[in-house]
Amino acid sequence: MKLSSAEPGSVLDRFVAVIPAGGVGTRLWPLSRAAAPKFLHDLTGSGSTLIRATYDRLAPLANGRFLVVTGLAHEAAVCRQIPELDPSDVVLESEPKDSGAAIGLAAAILHRRSPDIIMGSFAADQVISPDDVFRAAVREAVYTAASGERGKIVTIGIEPTHPSTGFGYIRGGEALDVEGAPSARAVAEFVEKPSREVAEKYLASGEYLWNAGMFVAPVKLMLEHLAANQPVLYEGLTEIAAAWDTPDRDEVTARVWPTLPKIAIDYAVAEPAAAAGDVAVVPGTFRWDDVGDFAAIGRLNSAREVDAVTVLGEGARVFTEDASGIVVSDTKRVIALIGIEDVVIVDTPDALLVTTKEHAQKVKNAVAGLKASGDTDVL
Repeated sequence: MKLSSAEPGSVLDRFVAVIPAGGVGTRLWPLSRAAAPKFLHDLTGSGSTLIRATYDRLAPLANGRFLVVTGLAHEAAVCRQIPELDPSDVVLESEPKDSGAAIGLAAAILHRRSPDIIMGSFAADQVISPDDVFRAAVREAVYTAASGERGKIVTIGIEPTHPSTGFGYIRGGEALDVEGAPSARAVAEFVEKPSREVAEKYLASGEYLWNAGMFVAPVKLMLEHLAANQPVLYEGLTEIAAAWDTPDRDEVTARVWPTLPKIAIDYAVAEPAAAAGDVAVVPGTFRWDDVGDFAAIGRLNSAREVDAVTVLGEGARVFTEDASGIVVSDTKRVIALIGIEDVVIVDTPDALLVTTKEHAQKVKNAVAGLKASGDTDVL
């Protein structure tokens, strides 16, 4: 990683992009599995996996300054997809500990390397376009994060397109006077996933944005709030970070990481920091999708379409007549859809999923059932 945080010049020189690449994506089973989670797949038909697209999207801003946090089992696949990464910039989790530990460890490691760094955390499994509009929002977030004496923890909120009940919301406050960030606002509060009625009111008010989990912040301020709100987690991460760039890394990490509490970064840092007045938001006007289920794939227009059926999979053999929906094929089996609407079919060599867009969120129940019955070989 080429750090220039100690040098004079643009505040963007202090920016380091962090990519947390975790989570199995159970709603995308059987395509997404523990050994091959959704960020390792091309779910848009673009020819690029989600994690590679995330890296490429951030590369013009980060200029080689990256840190990727992923599971030990995914190290080889991640390094194949992003060969530009230096081994010291791949942080491996022996077991998942939620975003508080993952992002907190990244902040602690970067703080040891240079306390002036501004980190930006962007999940590896989101679909965003156009890239230039996204980067413009990130630039505003970096300038906002660097503003004032202590800086700000900045979240990039997505302008809602419909009254979603599947996302948390951010309520914006007064506009902030930040040079280089004309759209930055204070954050009044974070709100949990609402009911349909409440979501409709949020949308109508124009005061709320979707919480996409994108955070840009000075690492010093991030750790300050982590220490105040999650002292046990903070102490453990600080101990690991102190050993990270030394020969003691493996021993310390193996001893400390399993003892860390599981908590999301929103609860560990963002929400208490917002209550303290340390959080700002920059609205994102780019297209954003977290690809939370197979119905989401139908919203991504770059995939090949046969009539009204979205088809994903190299060499997929699909015949349709009076049909609509989504087919994801990882086999050479012929799939024929006749007179069926909004179907979801995912065909892999050892598992077949058949459902509808309406019930796509319930796929995780199949994963839970298979796990309970001991059929873990297909998970």
